[in-house]
Amino acid sequence: MDIDYSIFRAYDIRGRYPSEINEDVVFRIGSTVSQKILPEGKVIIAMDARNSSRKIYTALKKGFKGRELISVGFSTTPMFYFLVNRLNAAGGIMVTASHNPPDWNGLKIVGPKADPITGEEVKEMMK
Repeated sequence: MDIDYSIFRAYDIRGRYPSEINEDVVFRIGSTVSQKILPEGKVIIAMDARNSSRKIYTALKKGFKGRELISVGFSTTPMFYFLVNRLNAAGGIMVTASHNPPDWNGLKIVGPKADPITGEEVKEMMK
């Protein structure tokens, strides 16, 4: 499946599920982030309560195969940011589409100290 690069936004990655963002796309993003953006250290992953979040969360974990993950499960975004800092993680990924409609989902990616990694940065790494 080709990736619709319009999902890579200024501050995050988001699109309609499953036509623009789905398990295959998230697995590929997770693999790229694991190898090129957060290649070392523990990574926090969490998700919101959207209907598609659990499937995306599972695909994301598969993309980080062999890496030290701290899988939080359901979380709010502020709690996710807190955990990245509190646990001195290399970074983290939150499965969420924030304020978007229910048929959307996405990823917020952060580095150390919960500093944002933009969707544009991830897009460049995936090329």
